[in-house]
Amino acid sequence: GSAQLKLTGSPIIEKNDCNETVVLPCYVTNLNQNNENVMFVTWKKQGGTIFSYHGGTKKYNIVPSFSSARFLSHADLIKGVASLVLDSAQATVGNYSCEVTESNREGEIKMELRNSSGSWFLLVERAVIISLVCLLVILCAAQLTVIGLKYEIESQKKVCIIVALVIFAIVAGVGAALFIQDGYTVQNQAGLGLAVIPAVILVPLQYVMFGIGDLLQATLALIGLKLLGFIIAVVGFALCV
Repeated sequence: GSAQLKLTGSPIIEKNDCNETVVLPCYVTNLNQNNENVMFVTWKKQGGTIFSYHGGTKKYNIVPSFSSARFLSHADLIKGVASLVLDSAQATVGNYSCEVTESNREGEIKMELRNSSGSWFLLVERAVIISLVCLLVILCAAQLTVIGLKYEIESQKKVCIIVALVIFAIVAGVGAALFIQDGYTVQNQAGLGLAVIPAVILVPLQYVMFGIGDLLQATLALIGLKLLGFIIAVVGFALCV
């Protein structure tokens, strides 16, 4: 009835590692006085108070483990905005509630904070990334093999090349297996890193092992473009992770 405040928000909030902060929404839709002096706001987690604000005294009461807790917009409190902001590290999953009092009227809303079940990349995107990395590893391996067969190379160096290719293939395989998994986790990040490492190493390895010798200018230009693409890919990977 008229003695109750109506609060709205979202029953489920999701957070992920990309979030620096988490907003717990709480909005009062039927304030009468719009006067902070007669308002009292309490936020609880699992039934225990973590944050409270007394409008009459302008005093906050914040639990140390939630020291980052603050209003989304204190100025908009009189408009019914009682949403809470937490730093991601302190926004632990669980059940939260927002209680707002205006004089003798009060209301409450409950919500659950969860870890996001969303993916870092879509399945198609992950498949394309893995396919391109595998293709690059295969092409580089084929190029090294052709060079090794066409030119006279020491047996010891050939063995080193074979061992390196086997190791790179294993690393790329493990990385692909971890990266293809759903979700945004440490495993996904490690998987992407392991999948890209062979590509990062194989491209410069060709020039370190075989050198560029007396190549034509056109060939040098192609190598330059290849190295430019390699640098762009590495920078993109670093920004992505």
